[in-house]
Amino acid sequence: MPRSFDLLVVGDANPDVIVGPLTGPLAFGQRELLVDHGTMTLGGSAAIAACGAARLGLRVAFAGRVGNDDAGHYVRDRLAARGVDVDALRLDDTLPTPLTVCVTRGGDRAIVTAPGTLSAVSADDVPERLLTGARHVHAASFFLMPRLAAGLADLFRTARDTGASTSLDTNDDPSGRWDSGTLAAVLAHTDLLLPNAREACRLAGLPGGVGQPAVAARALTRRVPLVAVKNGADGALCDDGTTVHSTTGIRVTPHDTVGAGDSFDAGFLAARLHHRSAEEALAFAAVCGALSTRRPGGVDAQPTWDEAQAHLAPLGADAS
Repeated sequence: MPRSFDLLVVGDANPDVIVGPLTGPLAFGQRELLVDHGTMTLGGSAAIAACGAARLGLRVAFAGRVGNDDAGHYVRDRLAARGVDVDALRLDDTLPTPLTVCVTRGGDRAIVTAPGTLSAVSADDVPERLLTGARHVHAASFFLMPRLAAGLADLFRTARDTGASTSLDTNDDPSGRWDSGTLAAVLAHTDLLLPNAREACRLAGLPGGVGQPAVAARALTRRVPLVAVKNGADGALCDDGTTVHSTTGIRVTPHDTVGAGDSFDAGFLAARLHHRSAEEALAFAAVCGALSTRRPGGVDAQPTWDEAQAHLAPLGADAS
């Protein structure tokens, strides 16, 4: 059956205010700290992944909710400008648009988010025409949107019943509980799980230590057919329960790493939707994540398909 979109992304979208790098501890007591850089850009794990996929040439639609305010209109305009269909990005008249502040330091960052409309996003915000009209459905920031989380299993089940594939990037759980009840039902209808190394360890119930991401990935394949784990400068790995592939990626001089994991997600999904193997998708995704760090924020340095492909040549890989 012909599909209107290659990818439907469901989840969070907000402005990111990124400042850094911080050279010392964050000081309270009304102390003012000066940093070298500051910018406001499009943020939200789902939104960054959607932009990355559209940049790679996919037909992408986005479903979610922002406030009917200046920040919400900014988010809609930035998504649309990057080729993402925003007809299903609802403007909420009662809650404000979420806002995230990222403070960077070295290769790390602290993230502070005011959730706004995230608490109101639900399965009802996803039109059936998009759910059944996309080749793949991706959700992000599972733990930030409890109402959406409660209905995500049914959304994924419906998508798969119509022949679509599904993926999830849970991102961090601010509560630290890493709920296994609602999440277990969602993973039962998930084809691809895309955590970072720390998240993989927490989802698998393991401590985050050296060598643990591979152990966590193998444990998670008992719940999801394919797990791809992002591990920062150490590259990435994927596991289908039988075979493990790994990549060191490419080396770049990063401006910051905000959104790199979401650009990785976009690259992995684009490669798989081009019918590439898990190994090829992993190498391509790692390149996409690395290249996205060359400018501030998550979206302004995302590569095109041809640009990412060109950087695969030194690796001896081919995802074209």
